Amino acid sequence: MKHLILVGAFIFCASISFAQSSKYETAMKSNISQLDSIMAKNNAEELANNFIRIGDAEKTLWLPYYYAAYCKVVQAMQEKDNSKKDALADKATELITKAENILGKENSETDVIKSMIATAHMTVDPQNRYMTYGSEINENLQKAESLDSSNPRPVLLEAENKFYTPEQFGGGKEAAKEYFARANTLDQNFKPETDLSPNWGKTSLQYFLSQYK
Repeated sequence: MKHLILVGAFIFCASISFAQSSKYETAMKSNISQLDSIMAKNNAEELANNFIRIGDAEKTLWLPYYYAAYCKVVQAMQEKDNSKKDALADKATELITKAENILGKENSETDVIKSMIATAHMTVDPQNRYMTYGSEINENLQKAESLDSSNPRPVLLEAENKFYTPEQFGGGKEAAKEYFARANTLDQNFKPETDLSPNWGKTSLQYFLSQYK
């Protein structure tokens, strides 16, 4: 009888865990599916809050906070009022730090977000902040590439940075072309670890590639 009770308890706990896991994956997929349209829909804050709620409910999973940080830094970049950008970027830093603490280490994807955060800070006052944030942007992208050379996102961001850098400083459309081509090759061959793993950037990449047709 005791054995049957233990087996029943195990099955009950397993069924609860499965239900929670299924609910988590459904919620994550629903929000992740909206990431590539985040710029057009201007719903970065809404998605960030959704991911934060998922992370706070699960507590031991890093991806919800990673995606929340991504959404928050996108919100910072979209913000037209420069006086609000730093606070949004700081919130993204808080979230990506939480993701790394749960994960137990930095990885290629979290370093990409940290580069984006530095970019958001720099855009408040590019002329005066470049010396502070320019090296941070590049160093995080270099770390992201070294940690996962198959990841298209650091190369995509490097390409975008080149595209928007004035020609007299080594940037411009033509200077960025080879980087976009490399990002495209990586993207076509990239296999995310799971259905929930980072795989964003395709819409942005296709937009920039269309500028060369």
